[in-house]
Amino acid sequence: MAAILRLERLSKAYGAVTVAEDLGFELGRGGALGIIGPNGAGKTSTFNLITGTIAPDAGQVYFDGRDITGLGAAARSRLGIARSFQVPQPFSGLTVFENAMIAATQAAGLAGSRAEQLCLEVLDQTDLLAKANQRAGSLTLLDRKRLELTRALCARPKLLLLDEIAGGLTEAECASLVATIRKIHASGASIIWIEHVVHALLAVVERLIVIDFGRKIAEGEPRKVMESREVREIYLGIEADA
Repeated sequence: MAAILRLERLSKAYGAVTVAEDLGFELGRGGALGIIGPNGAGKTSTFNLITGTIAPDAGQVYFDGRDITGLGAAARSRLGIARSFQVPQPFSGLTVFENAMIAATQAAGLAGSRAEQLCLEVLDQTDLLAKANQRAGSLTLLDRKRLELTRALCARPKLLLLDEIAGGLTEAECASLVATIRKIHASGASIIWIEHVVHALLAVVERLIVIDFGRKIAEGEPRKVMESREVREIYLGIEADA
């Protein structure tokens, strides 16, 4: 499977604080990769390095066969990288459909009926079509998360980055959102998902990476990674021989 994304020996530090240290991995086209790690491990910084929000001190980012290390966030977005954020911040005074249209016109560059059709298709995919005319400010947390997902998908991404999208949800809400993400992945989407709700990740991703202090400490089949000694000690805080 050809790689849609490849990171090679990325490093980034702010003074004495290292957020990425010789970090490298790749994602095959149509794959689903999970990233976990303790708070402050560098997970969101990894997304910022992928999207171009921050520039690395060293290393390269390759996307869709191209070195994009020197490109900024806007250029990378136009190439097909889109992300959701931990805290949904929709335009609360606008409707769900209007929020989606902003993404379709501004991020995807569509207009008129083409933008409208894309929005309707994505809203159906994210289970928000019935609430298309509802104001975003009145949505439940689950539906705000769905709208965050919708806005990312309306950019027509080749790569979708999900940043703790399951956080704060009840078990039932989480299961509902996971079902939606599985449906999106089954449609062929390439996904990298950062999440603290590990069981949600395990229901979707095919490979798991663990990061600590900006370093990749484990990578592989998700359940095997979760059973490893180093992950139990560093991520879960459990002594391996306990």
